[in-house]
Amino acid sequence: MGTTGEPGRRRTRDTYRRVIGLTGPLLPCVSFLGRLPTATIQFGSVLLVARTSGSLGAAGVTGGALALGRVACGPLVGRLADRHGQRPVVLAFSLANALAVAALVAGALAGLPTPVLALQGAAAGATVPLVGPLARARLIALARRADAPQNVVGAALSFESSLDELSFVLGPALVGLAAVLAHPAYAMAAAAALVATCGSAFALHRTARAVAPARVAPGPGGAAASGRAGPRPVRTRAQRAPMPRRVLALFTALAVQGAVFGACQAGITALTARLGQEDQAGLVYAAMGVMSAVAGLAMAAVPERVGARTRWRLATGAGCALSLPLPGTSGLPGLYAVVTVLGLAYAPHLITVFGMVERAVAPSRLAEAMGVATSALVGGQALAVAVTGRLAEAHGPCAAFTAASTAAGLAFVLALTVRPTTYAGEPGKALHARVRDAQPR
Repeated sequence: MGTTGEPGRRRTRDTYRRVIGLTGPLLPCVSFLGRLPTATIQFGSVLLVARTSGSLGAAGVTGGALALGRVACGPLVGRLADRHGQRPVVLAFSLANALAVAALVAGALAGLPTPVLALQGAAAGATVPLVGPLARARLIALARRADAPQNVVGAALSFESSLDELSFVLGPALVGLAAVLAHPAYAMAAAAALVATCGSAFALHRTARAVAPARVAPGPGGAAASGRAGPRPVRTRAQRAPMPRRVLALFTALAVQGAVFGACQAGITALTARLGQEDQAGLVYAAMGVMSAVAGLAMAAVPERVGARTRWRLATGAGCALSLPLPGTSGLPGLYAVVTVLGLAYAPHLITVFGMVERAVAPSRLAEAMGVATSALVGGQALAVAVTGRLAEAHGPCAAFTAASTAAGLAFVLALTVRPTTYAGEPGKALHARVRDAQPR
């Protein structure tokens, strides 16, 4: 085993070293801590309002408003980052999000009415700085500028997806721990402090220049173009290519994957409650997330000859097959086994679809596309939790798990039928969206 597998493991390690070499070791740490509050405040807002108001209904309304604000404004944050650069946008939204989360904590502790808390929750969701999607766009830009081979770009997507998975495992766990030991307000306050510091550090990191939107144009008379000394170059806004229609199918695929997440979450919560083991719900979901993160990191070892469409079909086919035992799961050991194994298919699916989105859009819309993709994933999850949660209350966890399997089947059908295209615009009609240098050469 050591002789046959060691070359592959060495190649994988070397690939990830190249990924880290694109940014340095500081940026992954900062981006991970900067995206952790996003995973914390969604679950934390529900626990906080439930604890302070004593009403699960008020907690659900506040958490739903937060998710709605995030879904609605996520594409706007990405669009602003494409037009004005990540540095000012992330910096402004990080500070605004810290203030919005702090206001929500203060409002909940003060016992404000539910409509006010819902507005505060919507503000907290709308100001999320999208560190995760923008970190993904930034790393891809760095890889493209360095003319990195496709396996390095794929490893970058794998690395970023694994960081996302780990943040969405660790965030709710920290909130739950704070709720048990003290009060959810402490976790929310820590999230506000973290997004203000690490979000700002992500914005100010030197690699933000890799996704600067400015272009250098010659001054009047075209002196710069002719090589003669002339007026100082001026910055002009980059032209924005339209969003390709076929990329909408990829956004739909992410929304459907989000629905799988949400339905699984509702089913896990309902089944553990039925078994009298409510405290196990977070652990079960965390086990699935950890397995997904491991599978995501392993994606760097997949040979380049296995194309994106093939990976998409394999990942969704595996997800569909592995979800089939869900409706028949009735005990805690079986739940752990089925859900953990199901996690193997999640990250490969997300990594593949995010990679196809990156290939399909123009460089001037990369951050916006990543924002829309993330909003589709979050929106699908939030809608599925709301719908399948009611199904689980009325018909038991089997109904929610059946919905999860159905959504997984729909994801497989999309992978079989959709034919995504690549961006064929400038520069050089490249097969991938390449990000130009922010500074003249």
